[in-house]
Amino acid sequence: MKYNLSRMMCLDIFLSYLPPKPDHKIIHDVKLSGTKTTPLLSWDMFSQNYCKTLANLEIENDIETVRTFARKVQWKNEIDTIFNNRDFEALIITDAEQNIIWVNSGFTKMTGYSKKFAIDKNPKFLQGIDTSIKTKRKIKKKLNHLKPFTEVITNYRKDNTPYKCEVTIIPMYNDTVTHFLAIEKQVV
Repeated sequence: MKYNLSRMMCLDIFLSYLPPKPDHKIIHDVKLSGTKTTPLLSWDMFSQNYCKTLANLEIENDIETVRTFARKVQWKNEIDTIFNNRDFEALIITDAEQNIIWVNSGFTKMTGYSKKFAIDKNPKFLQGIDTSIKTKRKIKKKLNHLKPFTEVITNYRKDNTPYKCEVTIIPMYNDTVTHFLAIEKQVV
């Protein structure tokens, strides 16, 4: 039996044509046509899985960076519990005075601002004309209570386009609050 791979839709179909227990001689039975073909035509399936794997690795890397900060500063917060079943795009760590000391790559993707630009700035630089004064007051008040909270605020990207951002802010502490962790995602 001869196999023409150029007519196969994908590797799965080709493999389904093989006898139940192929032996090493099957390779000699495969006839490649003179046309140029890609050996694996189900590249889109590989690509989707590869992209998902990369995204998961990036998330794990971000969480590991937060764990590293936690060990260095000896935070008593339970980092794994903070991230358990929580979706996020951007992570921001500020000092107790709310100056940014670290952002993840998701921050840059979401806002358009580079990590270098954001460092040493207060997150207020993301606010603009349509940012609710009432929401800003609620956030300030909740920050003073030093308890975790979630709010939705209108922020602005570098190109000045507004977006709704759900931000969860968690005070990070050892004996006292030393930093704040903001976990952010864009909402519709």
